Amino acid sequence: MSEDVRLVAWVRGRVQGVGFRWFTRAKALEIGGLSGFALNLDDGRVQVVAEGPRSGCESLLEWLQGDDTPGRVDGVTEIWDTPRGGYDGFAIR
Repeated sequence: MSEDVRLVAWVRGRVQGVGFRWFTRAKALEIGGLSGFALNLDDGRVQVVAEGPRSGCESLLEWLQGDDTPGRVDGVTEIWDTPRGGYDGFAIR
């Protein structure tokens, strides 16, 4: 059985105004089993919070760090934690 985790990632680069949050939500739904959100921050970064199986969160993080995202990702900072719950699906905020 896979342990559930919480991933919080801050994505920097040209990630606002390019559909980044929409594609992040689509990827999370494609992976399946993840809940959370993607949020534009005032400093130009996108914050992604995902909870679910570790393997799913790792897949989402790998995608965030890869070359298949819209815009341009210059870097991703992440922290791992225990799930807090309270999310209904994966939202764009």
